[in-house]
Amino acid sequence: MNVFSRLWSRWQNRRRVDDSPWEGDTPAWLASLLVHLGILAGLTLLGTVMPRQGESVTLFTMPAAEEPLAVSQEFSYSSTPQETIGSSSSSADGKADAMLAVAPTLAMTAVSSGQLEVADQSPHVSERIRIQEEIRVATGPRFAENLSIKGAAGVGATGAVGAIDRITQEILLSLEERKTLVVWLFDQSGSLERQRAEIIKRFDRIYEELGVIEASGNPAFKRHDSKPLLSAVVAFGQSISFLSARPTDNVGEIKSSVAGMKTDASGIERTFQAVYEATGRYRQFRTQEPRRNVMFVIFTDEVGDDEADLDRTVAICRRLEIPVFCIGVPAPFGRREASIKYVDPDPKYDQTPQWVPVRQGPESFMPELVKIGSEEADEPMDSGFGPYSLTRLCVETGGIFFAVHPNRDERRVVTRNDTAILSAQLSHFFDPQIMRNYKPDYVSIKEYQKLLAENKARAKLVEASQMSWITPMERPVLNFPKINDADLANRLTTAQHAAAALEPKINQLYEILKQGEKDRPRLTKPRWQASYDLSMGRVLALKVRTESYNAMLAKAKQGMRFQDRKDDTWRLLPADEITVGSTLEKLAEQARVYLERVVREHPKTPWALLAENELKQPLGWQWKELYAGVNVPRQVAGGGGNAGRPQNDKARSIPRPQKRPTPKL
Repeated sequence: MNVFSRLWSRWQNRRRVDDSPWEGDTPAWLASLLVHLGILAGLTLLGTVMPRQGESVTLFTMPAAEEPLAVSQEFSYSSTPQETIGSSSSSADGKADAMLAVAPTLAMTAVSSGQLEVADQSPHVSERIRIQEEIRVATGPRFAENLSIKGAAGVGATGAVGAIDRITQEILLSLEERKTLVVWLFDQSGSLERQRAEIIKRFDRIYEELGVIEASGNPAFKRHDSKPLLSAVVAFGQSISFLSARPTDNVGEIKSSVAGMKTDASGIERTFQAVYEATGRYRQFRTQEPRRNVMFVIFTDEVGDDEADLDRTVAICRRLEIPVFCIGVPAPFGRREASIKYVDPDPKYDQTPQWVPVRQGPESFMPELVKIGSEEADEPMDSGFGPYSLTRLCVETGGIFFAVHPNRDERRVVTRNDTAILSAQLSHFFDPQIMRNYKPDYVSIKEYQKLLAENKARAKLVEASQMSWITPMERPVLNFPKINDADLANRLTTAQHAAAALEPKINQLYEILKQGEKDRPRLTKPRWQASYDLSMGRVLALKVRTESYNAMLAKAKQGMRFQDRKDDTWRLLPADEITVGSTLEKLAEQARVYLERVVREHPKTPWALLAENELKQPLGWQWKELYAGVNVPRQVAGGGGNAGRPQNDKARSIPRPQKRPTPKL
């Protein structure tokens, strides 16, 4: 008997039972239990290792009954003049969202970022659709009485024609709400004379297009009983003239009013006073029944000499709910004035281009960039926006500012020769989609001061920017001939005077900007970030160049020996390496950090372009010796009288055309 049998027998005798728990059906039941537990464990493990299918939203679509297509009542505009009336079903640039900029309604339902999976009833057929994560808000007139919509700050155009086509679209949108009065306000300055002629030609197209649309039974016109669209013309210069005795729907009367407008030679534009007086003249159309929508459209190429009237003009237009549109010019980047190319219109006079300064900027309320270099040498560029005052008037009232320039081309540099007559010379233009993120703060004086008080980096940037232009050493002395030791020392000392005079001005700017450095990380808007970094980088670079120049001259006064005994002149050349102190080396590195950050974080903007130009210029200096023969005795050239190149008497006898003084533009 084995051990297991003996143990069972002993257990049975002790318990005085005949059967044990392991006899009968018990072993089979236990085996079944173990097998089932194993199966359950296996199924559990299998469920944990199998991949889960992604969650999706399945939309089933049922085929709808075909219905006849309705005639669309929506209209699009193009910046390119069309030979025939109407518009193509596709956008000019081929983009699917071309109509989004003028969409009168927007979906407000919140949709989470991600993807929807759309499936039809057929198995295994699905298509992924990406959800647009950003909805761009439409600009222009109000689409509802209670909806406050900010206008657009800068819509680029190459000519007034494209801007007028867009305004035609805005007139239609206004007519969809109620009858409308359009008031055209024209700058009478000489610089706008040719543009007025172009606009007069386009007036036929505007009202012809509106007439065709009205005849088609468009609801914008159909819902009105009579005279849905009235127009009036106002001229402004030194004085303000209401050329329409009363608003009219007679297109011929409107055109003759514009055609008969005289040029104002005073050079004064009372732009904001004209808008303010127009609100008083036509306010009854907004306040008395039957009420009309009223739109103001300004044509001008300057800021206006009465900016003090801006706040009250904005207030009255907002109170009467009158959107202001302006077909104007781009403001030069960080500058008050631009140079307009003027050629005498009379061919009997000298046709040489003359450059006349005209007030077309700046684009911001206060200067927001430290200006390095002379205004004459600094390259004028497009700011991406119109003059601050006019643009704010449009933005605050729900209108649009159109920045018109015939040479707008973002792909190349525009030279003075390329610049169109009676246009400002701007060398660079930038992508409006990129510049949209760098919009100035179009706020009141009180709100702007609050912005400065909230952040020291903003406040100190504006304070430093107000200190006019700071000009680097103009033509610093770089060649130092050594006739003798005393003469060389005298030349070096004289050259140091220019650097010594500039250093206090640079240090003042640097100390002001440095006070705002701690608040720089709190700047969130790209415009303020780019302006502060560029200003600090350029001031640091100028500081290093000036002080290292001075230090190199001081070092040379201690004595330098020529390696080649025949050499007699020292020349100072720009170099990347700083050899006159670790302090200047650290400042140079800080300058590069600021400038490189501008290039990296703000590409294809005016700030990046200026930073790139700054980085191309070395920050240090190095000495180079050369032979110039300064100690060789010079012989006086012989001959006299008329010796030399023969004179071309015939060429000298041709009279030059007379040049007249440029008029006030």
